[in-house]
Amino acid sequence: MPKMKTKSSAKKRFRVRPGGTVKRGQAFKRHILTKKTTKNKRHLRGIVGVHDGDMGSIAKMLPSAGL
Repeated sequence: MPKMKTKSSAKKRFRVRPGGTVKRGQAFKRHILTKKTTKNKRHLRGIVGVHDGDMGSIAKMLPSAGL
């Protein structure tokens, strides 16, 4: 059976932490920012973890990550 390939889009968007959790960047902060408040944009900064419900699909997209 051939090796499973990693999805290139997932490889660029997610990073696996040493504890096995996955981190990702926030959405909704690329464009159309003038109508968003400063508080809203401030809360969209930084890195957040992936929800437990999405871990199964991310594990399929990143087979070599060992999730």
